[in-house]
Amino acid sequence: MRKIILLIAFFAAIAITACIQKQGADGSSEKTVSVMIYSEYIDPALLDDFRDKTGYKVKLELYEAQEEMISKLLMADSGKYDIIIASDVVILQMVHLGLISPIDTNKISNHINVAPQFLGQAYDPTNTYSLPYLWGTTGILFRGDKINPDSVSYSLLFDAKNTKGKFSLLNESRSMLSVALQAIGYNANSIKPEEINKAVDYILQAKKDPHFAGFEGSDIGKDKVISENYWAAIVFSGEAMDAIDADSTLQYAIPKEGSFMWVDAMTLSSKAKNPNGAYAFMNYILDAKIGAQLAKAINYATPNKASLEIMDEEFKNNRVINPNAQEIKRMVFLTDLGEAEKLFDEAWMIVKSH
Repeated sequence: MRKIILLIAFFAAIAITACIQKQGADGSSEKTVSVMIYSEYIDPALLDDFRDKTGYKVKLELYEAQEEMISKLLMADSGKYDIIIASDVVILQMVHLGLISPIDTNKISNHINVAPQFLGQAYDPTNTYSLPYLWGTTGILFRGDKINPDSVSYSLLFDAKNTKGKFSLLNESRSMLSVALQAIGYNANSIKPEEINKAVDYILQAKKDPHFAGFEGSDIGKDKVISENYWAAIVFSGEAMDAIDADSTLQYAIPKEGSFMWVDAMTLSSKAKNPNGAYAFMNYILDAKIGAQLAKAINYATPNKASLEIMDEEFKNNRVINPNAQEIKRMVFLTDLGEAEKLFDEAWMIVKSH
């Protein structure tokens, strides 16, 4: 769990950014950069530091899941958001929906700090629409006897003979269906209806287990494992690290059948009212020292090669945050589904309604 002081500071920062309006000499309001972002996903100290260095105040709009974010953007008034921190899997969808615009990297000198493995990926092959913010993995957080993380299987949760208490599955349609596809030996990016249907059946099988507690966001699942309400949960690596910081007996594993890694990236809203402020924010986040501070505060891996050069060895060698080569080999990036998106939508409706 993030330290209490960090949470207090986080909510205080939101209150400050939402309510305080500095007045300039001419009585005009201070310039604002509006950032749509997952909750608890920025070090609050950075908000004040950014304002001190650039003169821009940051206003945060929080969301918990990709589907919620897309819905908010589709209904938003023009100019409501400048920057959207979005998961890689939805970036092409956002391009097709006209929600984001190309980024002018000539206005972001620190873009050269992006590590090469995060360039030219399927979600943005020409590096036109996104700059990476943080990256991480998806796996199982659980308590109990120590297990070699390379031997952990999805059967830990999906086979009722193995469950040892209440557990939750991830409340994100694409993520959870892709996990199920990998668990039964298929490609996480499969668009074959028969394979997606088998993934649905696999999840429904888990729902029949008396220990199944429901579908939860990663942060909620993490909190319930910490509090011992749950024995296990599928979570993202940052939440797993928070949990292990709070209770060192907890374990996190990327199952041997595979999983997916992901990048959350900064994108420019097509309706941005303050693009210059947006560019200033992107450049700030990609600064070496700022990128390092962000990663350590949020417990996710940094895509910033300059940040990695100045980070301590303990952080860089932390297997929960920075998976080893063997773990990376069995993970994939999720790709845009195109027209097959409706297959996943229909499959998820079945999962949630049965």
